[in-house]
Formats: sequence, C-alpha cells, structure tokens
Amino acid sequence: MADAYEMALARRREEILARIEAAAERAGRSSEDIRLVAVSKTVGEEELFAAIRAGYRSFAENRPQMLNAKLAALAEHPELPPVDFDLIGNLQKNKINAVIGRVGLIHSISSSHLAQAVSSRVLKRQGEGTPPLSGPQDVLIEVNVSGEATKSGFSPEGLRADLDGLRALPGIRIRGLMTMAPRGDRAAARRTFEGLGALRDELADRAPELDLSELSCGMSEDFEEAVAAGSTIVRLGRVVFDPSFALR
Repeated sequence: MADAYEMALARRREEILARIEAAAERAGRSSEDIRLVAVSKTVGEEELFAAIRAGYRSFAENRPQMLNAKLAALAEHPELPPVDFDLIGNLQKNKINAVIGRVGLIHSISSSHLAQAVSSRVLKRQGEGTPPLSGPQDVLIEVNVSGEATKSGFSPEGLRADLDGLRALPGIRIRGLMTMAPRGDRAAARRTFEGLGALRDELADRAPELDLSELSCGMSEDFEEAVAAGSTIVRLGRVVFDPSFALR
C-alpha cells in the first residue's frame, strides 16, 4: 500500500498535469507536446522512489555525483519502472565524463568552450567506456534571455555569433534552447519565455538543418506562463516534491 507521502505526490502530479493541460488549451496547444521533468536534485533516494511510484518517469539532477548515486540506487530496485534523467545546472568540464551517455539531455550548454569540451569527450568515448557511446550527446543551448548578471548562458547576440561553430561540433546534437526567468515576476517570466521562442524561430530560419524543437523553460513558480509561451519541457522541483507548496 502506498504511504501518505507517495499518495500526496500522486495527487499533486494530477494537479500539475491538469494545470499544464489547461494552460496548453488556452494557448491552442496540446499538452502531449510538453514533457514534465521532476527536478530531484534536493531530495533523497526514497523520495525519488516515491515519485516514480506516483507516476513520474522523467527526472533531472544538477550535480553529476548525485545523478550517478541515484542511478546506482535505482539499479538495486529493478521492480521500479524505467525512468530517464536529464542534467540541469552548471556542468564543470572535469565532470563531463560522469554525465555523457548517462542522461538523455544536457540542458546547460552555456558557452562555446563547454560545447567544444563535451563534443571532444563524446568523440573520445564513442564505441568504448561505460556506458559506451554510439552517437552524439543531445544538448540544449542555455541562453540568458533576461540579461541578469546572476544567470549563466549565451546572450542572444553571443549565440547568434557562435551558432555556426556550435552546429559544426560532431559530438553534440543540438535539440533546442533553455532559459531561466527572473523570479517573482510572472510578467517578466512570460516576456523571457516569449523571447526564447522568438530567438529559436530566428535561428531555425537561419539554420533549417538544426532540430531546435525543444524549449526548456518554466519552473515551479512560472510553468503555466512557460506553457503559454511555447515551452516543450517544464522543470519542476518544489511543486512536485513538496505537497505543501502552493499552486496558484
């Protein structure tokens, strides 16, 4: 029988999915085009297991050591359904080998130097290593749309300038863009997310061979604004794992 926390997570998941569906419908979109990623970076293994039992299948971590600890813990529980992990947050170059091949998507390629480093490590690991890599690593390009000094990522102008070099890197496969919005201001969040979508459309026109279909934006406080602005991936932590977190 499920415990109280697991049941609370399941109820909250239904609430979140209903909010996503309603926001998508208002925007003339299908909620099936939006992936809900549960950000498990602040919770332990038991909370992760409860979330899996509650129905979540996509998770994200921001530290490679915690990612691998949770993957190891899951390997000891084959009775749980399979899940996938993404990496969010800053990726240090000396941690790249601990991530590539273990995550579906790296959301935080924040500079050309990091992109080059990931591509190089992937090429060295193809056909060997644990796990062996058979192809490029899927990534998102992090863009500081809001221009806040506290946020990392390419400026829109910097990404325009560096796009040709990024798209030429053989070890990564660019799948889209990621951004974070200013906190506590939903109107500013909406503008940020719309800016990301406009930049994606501009770059897609310039480089039609690139698959820029993914827009990763929207967190616990602003995921409905993100859905309205075209997000395809929402990254939710507190609203998922803390049933007392208030949904507006």
